[in-house]
Amino acid sequence: MATIRRRLSAAIALGGVAALALTACTGPAPSGEDSEGGSGEGGASSAPIVYGTTDKVTSIDPAGSYDNGSFMLMNQVYPLLLNSAPGSAEVEPDLAETAEFTSPNEYTVTLPEGLTWANGNTLDSADVKHTFDRQLEIADPNGPSSLLGNLESVEAPDTTTVVFTLKEGDDQTFPQVLSSPVGPIVDDETFPADELLPDEDIVAAEAFHGQYSIDSYEKNQLVNLVPFDGYQGLLGAPKNSQASIKYYADSNNLKLDIQQGNIDVAARALTPTDVEDLSGDDNVVVHEGPGGELRYMVFNFNIMPFGAETDEADEEKSLAVRQAMADLLDREALSEQVYKGTYTPAYGFIPKEFEGATEPLKEKYGDGEGGPDQDRAAERLEAAGVETPVALNLQYNPDHYGPSSGEEYALVKQHLEANDLFTVNLQSTEWVTYQQDRIDSYPVYQLGWYPDYSDADNYLSPFFAIENFLSNGYVNEEVDQLIAEQRVTPDEAERSEKLGQIQDIVGEELSTLPLLQGAQVAVSSPDVAGVEDTLDASFKFRLGAVSKEG
Repeated sequence: MATIRRRLSAAIALGGVAALALTACTGPAPSGEDSEGGSGEGGASSAPIVYGTTDKVTSIDPAGSYDNGSFMLMNQVYPLLLNSAPGSAEVEPDLAETAEFTSPNEYTVTLPEGLTWANGNTLDSADVKHTFDRQLEIADPNGPSSLLGNLESVEAPDTTTVVFTLKEGDDQTFPQVLSSPVGPIVDDETFPADELLPDEDIVAAEAFHGQYSIDSYEKNQLVNLVPFDGYQGLLGAPKNSQASIKYYADSNNLKLDIQQGNIDVAARALTPTDVEDLSGDDNVVVHEGPGGELRYMVFNFNIMPFGAETDEADEEKSLAVRQAMADLLDREALSEQVYKGTYTPAYGFIPKEFEGATEPLKEKYGDGEGGPDQDRAAERLEAAGVETPVALNLQYNPDHYGPSSGEEYALVKQHLEANDLFTVNLQSTEWVTYQQDRIDSYPVYQLGWYPDYSDADNYLSPFFAIENFLSNGYVNEEVDQLIAEQRVTPDEAERSEKLGQIQDIVGEELSTLPLLQGAQVAVSSPDVAGVEDTLDASFKFRLGAVSKEG
């Protein structure tokens, strides 16, 4: 197996996994315990496990969703050319046999012979070409196709070889892109080339080739997974005989079920109060992993106050509104009052642990040291000729971003309405609708971001490149050019300088407004093993790494 030749530039700390409480308690067995899951070669099959979450699935068609809940499930059942083993963010061949740059603009992948999907269809290079061609063809506004901005074309010269031709050579991130939400390979005999496939049709077609196959599927209720013994990739066979994902409408029942042993693991999203309470509960173990999550407000440049499609369109006033909001927010208060320090203030667009991260918002806004400044906000609005108070419709989501979002945005509203500069109409919407409506209907809205891969680029390209997934009307050709340049700059110092330039520009223009940075948290029963192995800087929860006594 060939070693990937490009050195990965992830700089996030890997040593932060910690168990915060330990004791003994064995919960009741989950449903399906009697079923016999396969445990392919190399596996050490344990009892079935049940994972609980409030993260919803939007779509299990990889071209139709770009959210953590959907990708978490996809990562269990679809093959990726490259992936990372538990405990690591380094990408290695997974479905691929070899993967390497064969020229600055060509990345060549070879596949083993004789692969099949769970439904018996042949899995070869034609499936890989089909996967990436349809991502670009469909380019769904809620999909991850923006990650392929540097992809020119894909060719499959024979059944085991795939050649990716890149627009810009020396792409430092392309191997990681192949391991990201745009990377799950799909069956070309099942998935149409130019439209999304409903979840029910995917499940019925058994179009899977991951560690698991989906045995039963009740969307956002319960998904049962059984090991797929045809998978021979990097992750090996699951360490459990079966895995189930149970979805919760809110964190209260999620917390109750992990405390009572009705589920084995709870993750995304327990409230800070829940985590604090559970840390002192002898019946569970709280695990914490590296943090790469950012929480933002996103501005729609077309329909926000003074936006390009409004009757009062005025670019200067629109910018003043965004900057005045940045002056008014008190991130320390959000961190301490709402999240009890489990999220920390974010003054930049890249988490501070990453190479190239800066904190431009600290100096540019508020009191210049990270705190709010109402006078500065008032002066900024007055100078731009903005009449106050500015009426603002602000959307947030409590079921995907956690129930504390309500408290978070109530405090944001309080900050913005201080000194009568804004009047805020605060609204919340259930996640599936929120995900669809955010692009065209919300002037300003909450967004959370888990990286697709561990590199600073993943906090910039999806947001600020011209073909970005926000589709919020923000366009800056200089930023777009700098993003393209940093991606293909091997020299670390030179690349960091370009990253700094990008952050300075977007910090001035504020397409998004970062608020907080968070860590990964999962809670398990004491008889469960392996959770700490998968809370790594890849930000992928791999069910196959988890086992329990039984």
